[in-house]
Amino acid sequence: MSKIPTPHISCADINMIAKVVLMPGDPLRAKFIADNFLTDVIEFNNIRGMYGYTGKYKGKWISVMGSGMGMPSIGIYSYELYKFYDVDVIIRIGSAGSYVSRLNVYDTVLITEAYSESTFAKTAFNIRSKKLKSSKAINNKLIKAANKLNIELKPAICHSSDVFYSDITDLDTICGKYGCECVEMESFALFANAKACGKKASCLLTISDSFVTHEVTSALERQNSFTNMMKIALELATTNKR
Repeated sequence: MSKIPTPHISCADINMIAKVVLMPGDPLRAKFIADNFLTDVIEFNNIRGMYGYTGKYKGKWISVMGSGMGMPSIGIYSYELYKFYDVDVIIRIGSAGSYVSRLNVYDTVLITEAYSESTFAKTAFNIRSKKLKSSKAINNKLIKAANKLNIELKPAICHSSDVFYSDITDLDTICGKYGCECVEMESFALFANAKACGKKASCLLTISDSFVTHEVTSALERQNSFTNMMKIALELATTNKR
C-alpha cells in the first residue's frame, strides 16, 4: 500500500472511504447524491473541485466521488481508489447518448461490455483487447436491486469514445461489428483499471440524448434528475464491509 493522501485525493485515512464507491462524472452529481440520499456524510476530497463523500445508506457505509470527463480522468481517480485506498468495487453512474431506437431518453442501462478505439488499456497495462467486460457478479446484484425497486434496467454494450465531437464516427462499424448501442467516455478505462488491479467495476448509465430521435436533456437534468441509476447503485451499500 502506497502512502496516502495521493496526488489527486486528499483523504488521509483509508477508513474514510467505503469498499464500494459510486462514481458519477460530474462532481456536482456526487454532491447531489450525498445531500439527498446519504446520512452522517463526511467529505473526504475536494481537490480540483472533485468532490468525494462517504455516508450511510440504509445504515451501511458507501462512498461517492466524481471522476471528471474522459478516460484519462476516471483512469487516475479509479486507479488511486483501487490501488491506494483498498476500494473493492466502483460503479460508474453516468449519462450516455443512444445509438439505437431501443434505448430512449431517461432509460437506465447496465453496461455489460465497453468497446473503445482508445489506447488507454494497452498503454497502461498492455491489455490489447478493444472490448472489456464489467463484473458479472456486481451486475447480477444491480439487476436484483433494479427488480426490487421495480425499475427497468436494459443491458447493453457501450462505445467508450475518446472524443465528444467528431466528424468521422463510423456508426456502422461501431454498432454493427462491435454491437454498441450507446456512447459515453469513461467505462473502458474503469474496466481496464479493475482488471489490472484485481478489483470489480460496473456501470449504470442514463440515456441523456438520442442519435435517433435527437432528443437532448439539459445539464441541470443530468445533474439532478437521473435518480433511478443512483437508487439501484446505492443498494450495493447493503453488502458493504466498511
